[in-house]
Amino acid sequence: MIELTQDFPDKWLLPTIEELTDSDNVAEVLADEDGVAETLWQTAVAKGLVTDEQLINALSTRFKLKLADVSQSTREAREAVPEAVARRFGILPVTITDSYLEIATSNPFDLDCDKMLSFATGRDVRMTVASPSRLADALDEHYRPEKALDKLLHGMDDADVEQLEAEQEQLEDVAVVTAEASQRPVVRLVDLIIAEGIASRASDLHIEPEEQGIAVRYRIDGVLRKVMSIPRAAGLPLISRIKIISGLDIADHLRPQDGRARVAVSGMPVDLRVSTLPAALGEKVVIRVLDSSSTVLNLDSLGFDSHEVKLIKELLDYRDGIILVTGPTGSGKTTTLYSALRHVQSEGVNIITVEDPVEYRLQGIVQVQVHEKAGLTFAAALRSILRQDPDIVLVGEIRDNETATIAIQASLTGHLVLSTLHTNDAPNAVTRLKDIGVESYKIGQALRGIIAQRLMRQLCLTCRVRWVEEVPKKLQKWIREGIPLYRAVGCPECAMTGYRGRFSIAQILRITGEVEKRITAGMRMDKVVEAAQQAGMTSLWDSGLRHVLEGESTLDELLRVVDMPDEEEEYASPAGAAVASGTAVSAEPSASGDGGGRAAGTEFELLDEMKLATTPGEGPLVLLVDDEDQLRKVMKDLLERDGYQVVEAADGVEALAQVDRHAPNIIVLDLNLPNLDGFGVLTKLKSRPATSDIPVVVLTARGDEDNEVRVFEHGADDFLSKPFRARSLSARLKAVLERTSR
Repeated sequence: MIELTQDFPDKWLLPTIEELTDSDNVAEVLADEDGVAETLWQTAVAKGLVTDEQLINALSTRFKLKLADVSQSTREAREAVPEAVARRFGILPVTITDSYLEIATSNPFDLDCDKMLSFATGRDVRMTVASPSRLADALDEHYRPEKALDKLLHGMDDADVEQLEAEQEQLEDVAVVTAEASQRPVVRLVDLIIAEGIASRASDLHIEPEEQGIAVRYRIDGVLRKVMSIPRAAGLPLISRIKIISGLDIADHLRPQDGRARVAVSGMPVDLRVSTLPAALGEKVVIRVLDSSSTVLNLDSLGFDSHEVKLIKELLDYRDGIILVTGPTGSGKTTTLYSALRHVQSEGVNIITVEDPVEYRLQGIVQVQVHEKAGLTFAAALRSILRQDPDIVLVGEIRDNETATIAIQASLTGHLVLSTLHTNDAPNAVTRLKDIGVESYKIGQALRGIIAQRLMRQLCLTCRVRWVEEVPKKLQKWIREGIPLYRAVGCPECAMTGYRGRFSIAQILRITGEVEKRITAGMRMDKVVEAAQQAGMTSLWDSGLRHVLEGESTLDELLRVVDMPDEEEEYASPAGAAVASGTAVSAEPSASGDGGGRAAGTEFELLDEMKLATTPGEGPLVLLVDDEDQLRKVMKDLLERDGYQVVEAADGVEALAQVDRHAPNIIVLDLNLPNLDGFGVLTKLKSRPATSDIPVVVLTARGDEDNEVRVFEHGADDFLSKPFRARSLSARLKAVLERTSR
């Protein structure tokens, strides 16, 4: 055997190389050290002694090694091995399971690599063999796509570039463009852009013409991120290739087009929705990724708060009426509707959808694709669907009066209709329906509920850190001191963004009796909102803030997704005006639709004039829990004038959330509440160590002995029957606080 003058890390290859060539020739060639590579494998191939294929086949036979398939490398495997480690050892992670990690390597006897990967991943390491050159290409392709892009474009020489520029300027025959689009570098470039986008969890791929070239951007977790730039000369064949695979007309550059395509990534089919738009610098292409394998159509897994999921499921229990999901494009409306269909789907239910386009194929559900050129519009399809004896109908979007009218007629004749609208929040859906010409009385009768939603990015749990800075002054009213907040940092797990994945936040407007009455009467929107809030409706801001306070996201992300409420945005109420003037007040009767309608004059009365007191915001924090909005405002103003700080809740579930958020010093609790009554709130408060010591003063219109005994048995600290005098409430609170603080 010859002796090597250079210390190669893969000396074990020498016997195999000697068997594949003449021994004297090996010694003579390797004696010449000019241009010698880092490894024996690369040196032997570079000197022409053997080829990669010969070595791979010989090693596979001699050592019983499995040949690597680097095209099957999964993102999960690559995430388990940092790029620096992969390049240090010249390996490519291929697959990973709970028990082993399979890698491709040109040196399967590297014990240091085996030990490090076993320790780092906690798994057995399985070696497969591949050539160094193939591994280098694969590392660039998977870890550094811009390097792979350079190599692809390197195949297009200057002559090709000049020819493409001439074609762009002169718009020559389409056959030439088609031929260019079918060249291997362009085909591989399109495959690379799509595959890398899908692997990066992108929902949309944007290919945009710029002055300097073509920009490729991925929308990941709702935020666009530029990933590569392509020379302008390659833009025309690139876009033509995308048009070809999606069945679009490559000769038409002047009109928008829409198409579909299906590709296979790691053996899994993925549907693409392609849209082109003529722009000043060329056509822009947006590819929507419809990966059904990564989309879980389940209401419980969409990230909604548990209370929000409960309300949505209650709406889906209706057998007729309309349920609307509102929000801008990309807010998850379609996924929510599909998840709702999965929730109500059963063998005995006939479900038909009409969509434009059909994004996901749902097993067991008839889905109709709108085709406006053929006359199959939403309205036309909906008319035909109603003759098919449906139980539940999904209308992709209500865009015009005709579609809205037919949908409402369907809902009033025993069908449950699900649809979407593009509005900013839930109450504005009513305004939108009025704008397109639907009568108010029909809206009130048909609507069952409106769900407004947004998607917020979720903090990466691997790299998030506690936020130690002071909360901005404008946000301090929502965040109690001492509550832990987090900020995004960035790590390889989340592609250095600090976020990984998204969850839904919602504003749910239930059409109670009072809300329906005000919509039907054509009242102003602030009156409808007032009734909806009395029935428990909260804002998108409140929904998102709950997730921030639970450490799932950041304040920056909340402010990016929804607007902060205007501090001065309050709806006028007679009670509020009366409090401001210092006169006596009796509350108006209310019908919330939740069984809470009461003759307020017999249950709450301010029988003496209220005194002006200290500046609010300096004293103990009081949580007021009452489903009557006007009465709550009266009590809030009274207590603030006596120096207390006040937060509010309109139902039992919201009360528990406010307790966790603000940790009040004392709670004023009404017993007759929607969702969770006062006794349920008391039980939960007293059963939790963190809240068991918070004193509770109960308000109720029932002043009988049995009710009073039951209140104290549930752990209340005091009991106040309605009506009562203005100063008695403040006096009771003061006495309870003094007694419990000893």
